[in-house]
Amino acid sequence: MSGFRFPVSRLPDEALLSGLATGDPELAVIFVRRFQHRVFGVAMAVTRDQQLAEDVAQLTFERAWRHAQIYDSRRGSVATWLTTIAHNLAVDAVRARRTEPMASEDLDALLDAVTATPEQWALADEASSQLRAAVARLPREQARALVMAGIYGLTAHQIAEREGIPLGTAKTRVRAAMAKLRTTLVSPQRGDHVQ
Repeated sequence: MSGFRFPVSRLPDEALLSGLATGDPELAVIFVRRFQHRVFGVAMAVTRDQQLAEDVAQLTFERAWRHAQIYDSRRGSVATWLTTIAHNLAVDAVRARRTEPMASEDLDALLDAVTATPEQWALADEASSQLRAAVARLPREQARALVMAGIYGLTAHQIAEREGIPLGTAKTRVRAAMAKLRTTLVSPQRGDHVQ
């Protein structure tokens, strides 16, 4: 019986995590192999980007290695702990990848491209043509505020900072633009037109 050795691949998850914390290379490889598909699956489900999901999975195992000593089995299984780390890192990665809003000076070119391109008018359906026309009829300041709020998701405070205007002015521009669009685009025949 002295030559008998318990197969390392059958060690409980907690034992593998402890081995990961101590830096045992064999246990670390087994730990990663045991959970790599699950961790990658969580990362892929959140990011929907293979390269980003691979990066998140790598970061997940690095974080598990650095924080293995704080794992508490009373709060959940190793698998749950690890997938929570993967999920949180994936959400952070998606948030970090959001594109920055377009520079204010480029908004005029965007508005011109959206509202004045004959090819786009020809390809657009009636609803988008109506929307483009309505945006094109807005005063330029209101159209810019509307695009920053509606397309880029900026708050009124952020619009005020980018445009160099008071906060109240930014709010008024967005509100006025939305009211004009609502009036222009709501069909009175449907009975939902507010007078």
